Amino acid sequence: MANRTKRGSENLESLPRMTRTLRLAAAQMGPTQRADSRAQTLQRMIAMLDKAAADGAGLVVFPELAFTTFFPRWMMERQELDAFFERAMPNPQVQPLFDRARALKVGFHVGYAELTDDGRRFNAAVIVGRDGRILSQYRKVHLPGTQEPRPGPGFQQLEKRYFANGDLGFRAFRAPPDLGRAVMGTLICNDRRWPEAWRVLGLQGVELVCCGYNSAAFDPYGRNNEDERLRTFHSTLVAQANAYMNSTWAVCVAKAGIEDGAGLIGGSVIVDPNGRVVAEAKTTADEVLVADADLDLCRHGKEKMFDFAKHRQPHAYEMIVRQMGAVAPD
Repeated sequence: MANRTKRGSENLESLPRMTRTLRLAAAQMGPTQRADSRAQTLQRMIAMLDKAAADGAGLVVFPELAFTTFFPRWMMERQELDAFFERAMPNPQVQPLFDRARALKVGFHVGYAELTDDGRRFNAAVIVGRDGRILSQYRKVHLPGTQEPRPGPGFQQLEKRYFANGDLGFRAFRAPPDLGRAVMGTLICNDRRWPEAWRVLGLQGVELVCCGYNSAAFDPYGRNNEDERLRTFHSTLVAQANAYMNSTWAVCVAKAGIEDGAGLIGGSVIVDPNGRVVAEAKTTADEVLVADADLDLCRHGKEKMFDFAKHRQPHAYEMIVRQMGAVAPD
């Protein structure tokens, strides 16, 4: 009986599996100037949504803080700052994007600045289903930059001043059937540089990570040892490496170009679970990339090299959660 059971199990394993294919779109946005109206920005986003839908996409990924310019580059008073924040999602100003996506039956991911009812501020993102329903919300955990402005440079990086660190953790969720039942998760910009964030999603079996970003095309800390080319290379590198190490698809999408006089890198990519770039932006303007994601391609890594249940050794990683800064040996 035991032998017959084993043979039966082997036979089942040898049967072909149904593939789950979801057509993904990365909607890279060129610069959004401070003087641009919300209506102008929504018009651009809806045009990209229409193009992605015409190309058969089921999910469109927009960048971080997609509805506005990247306002943390300036020192601002609260009254001026409030204009960049959303008090609800959706709201009347962004509803046209939700309405168009629902009419097209296309899901989307979009980043925005969130102001809660109790006055807290987050760099946030939502994933919206093809029926227009919000499926998940995420708040950025790894905030770069400084709280106080640095003397000298014309542009700052003041996310630590304007946002609180995200309090929702790295939560994966199971998408509905019209999104392939994908196990999905979200990261925002600087989060993508931290392997711990990807691995927490990986430990939940993530198959598709959506990540929007606004990354400076210069060293935002005021030095001159990074340029646009190097920063774009790093952006692509972390997407490829972490997609491979967690056996997941990744869609990393920029807001790019010269925005209010400050450069932002492009380099939007769609990466497969083997770490291969399957679609890549060629410009720093509005550009839609499309790729078919076989979600079952994730199984290769998850059942072999990165079978966490078989190979991880959590007892050896205690320093990761116990220690914050680097401490060199004596």
